[in-house]
Amino acid sequence: MVKRITELKRKTKEVEIDLKLNIDGEGKTHIDTGIGLLDHMLELFTFHGLFDLDLKAKTPKKIDLHHTNEDIGIVLGEAFKKGLKNKKGINRFGFFSVPMEDNLATVILDICGRGYFKLKIEGLDPYSLKDQEGYSLKEMEHLLDAFAKNLGMNLYVKIETSLNKDIHSIMEPVFKALGIALKQATSKDPRRKNIPSTKGIID
Repeated sequence: MVKRITELKRKTKEVEIDLKLNIDGEGKTHIDTGIGLLDHMLELFTFHGLFDLDLKAKTPKKIDLHHTNEDIGIVLGEAFKKGLKNKKGINRFGFFSVPMEDNLATVILDICGRGYFKLKIEGLDPYSLKDQEGYSLKEMEHLLDAFAKNLGMNLYVKIETSLNKDIHSIMEPVFKALGIALKQATSKDPRRKNIPSTKGIID
């Protein structure tokens, strides 16, 4: 099997990103975004998805958390889209739930060519939660929105939480579930000889 490997660069006035992705990897990572919590979440995503990811983000000045975060979502989505090419043979759909203490994250996705993202949180309102660097669930929302739209993926994430007010343990099951669900969707079925759409094309 030819491995699906992509290398991308993105440079704006706010951030410069170098990325190398192997969709058919072993979960190996070298990640340095300048945002500690995001580094850890992307490591969980790639480890459980068995994607190899080299990712370096640099900013000309002090780290701009919002722009760096969003641009990483853009480049990550573009890398998966480029690596999947015409999507021939892939499963296309993925679904997984991961628990962590009193948190449960469910991820449902469809690589259909149309980018859409929806996040639903049940329980406490955790949007005011931030880590010591200022990373919040709003930032995660921006990242996943950019990722879904640039990959061309319908992505639904549901978080059920009750007592836990730790942003780390709320986010961790999301990224684990996302990795596993995306591994399902990007894996190839040997019986599928064509593109998984009755239209015969996925943009």
